Amino acid sequence: MPFSVGVRESLMIAHSFKGEEFGPAQRTHGATYTIDAEWSAKELVSGVNWVLNIADAADALEAVVAEWNYRNLDEVAAFDGQNTTTEFLSHAIHSALAKRLPSFVGTLKVTLQESHKAWASYTGELPPPSST
Repeated sequence: MPFSVGVRESLMIAHSFKGEEFGPAQRTHGATYTIDAEWSAKELVSGVNWVLNIADAADALEAVVAEWNYRNLDEVAAFDGQNTTTEFLSHAIHSALAKRLPSFVGTLKVTLQESHKAWASYTGELPPPSST
């Protein structure tokens, strides 16, 4: 996909993990993520020459972040006791953005940076390929 547009937000949460492999992260702890959402398309939208209205992209990401910002994710019913790892959250944000911008056709990549040393991403086609 030769064209892309991206927006950035930050997310501050608390959470804990289940499982001995998580060591001390089994206890409640905080995380601050930098979120990059990047929409890619094969062609620009005719007449406006953009991948996606950047204001719509920014508004969508801001709305998704607002749902979870300053929350303990262990208490968010939508996550139903899941380990809200960085990988898991990148997929959750991808899904939430797809619902907010349903007319976009192309690829969306969501990257959560835990620090300058660690990050995770989820990339998927929008709309997702049908299973029929």
